[in-house]
Amino acid sequence: MTDLSAAGEFRLGDRTVNRLGYGAMQLAGPGVFGPPKDRNAALAVLRQAIASGVNHIDTSDFYGPHVTNQIIHEALHPYPDDLVIVTKVGALRGEDASWNPAMTPAELTRAVHDNLRHLSLDVLDVVNLRIMGQVHGPSEGSIEAPLTVLAELQRQGLIRHLGLSNVTSTQLKQARGIVDIVCIQNNYSLVHRHDDALIDELTALGIAYVPFFPLGGFTPLQSKTLSDVAKSLDATPMQVALTWLLRRAPNILLIPGTSSLDHLRENLAAAQLALPEGMLALLNDVGKARHPA
Repeated sequence: MTDLSAAGEFRLGDRTVNRLGYGAMQLAGPGVFGPPKDRNAALAVLRQAIASGVNHIDTSDFYGPHVTNQIIHEALHPYPDDLVIVTKVGALRGEDASWNPAMTPAELTRAVHDNLRHLSLDVLDVVNLRIMGQVHGPSEGSIEAPLTVLAELQRQGLIRHLGLSNVTSTQLKQARGIVDIVCIQNNYSLVHRHDDALIDELTALGIAYVPFFPLGGFTPLQSKTLSDVAKSLDATPMQVALTWLLRRAPNILLIPGTSSLDHLRENLAAAQLALPEGMLALLNDVGKARHPA
């Protein structure tokens, strides 16, 4: 059995979670739309994640839509006392499976209530405001209006903590002038290193950084150096990529997603993988080569 405590812990709001968690996005159908091909397999993955020590699950009611939250509820409710469920709002899925901004007060309020209803919760642990921007990358612009709506819902007792997704350092500064921010969720991985400076900033602030697409997302990571390091450690490239993220900064929380029990076990085993300093340096150079200063 994998010991997730080997990866360490970090504060997420008023809770402490294992740094290796689980992202539920892949529990929905192809393209994160519609039901999964095998609902029983999806339920089994969630239950195995919890049995393995995962206590941080990332989701959203616009995955499916509604599908992942309904599966989480079926698999895990009543939830373990130590489980932190993080969701996000700010988008809607079109009938054509498109991803569309949903940032009006009515849309944000409805999204919060949808998450509460489908998860059967009275209060959401953490809600991330997802700024659509360039979909998988941020763009500058004020986020005051939508964040103020969520801050009001927090004051009403429907949300414990707030975070941001797909944002810049400037937007973080604006947000912290409105409400406490406990986490940032942006696109980051071994080969996608645009947020290096932001991660360092958040480390100093004690704010969690949660990379989405930590393994490359819809385009899996490819690097000869990564493959060579993995072979020398008798590990998989994805395990090495996750271990590198754990070494990158102490405030990084991982939420690799999968709909496969085998891949889940493989991902969680990264918690116990040792990465020698020389190999860490080689991997650091992969990102620098792709994103020179």
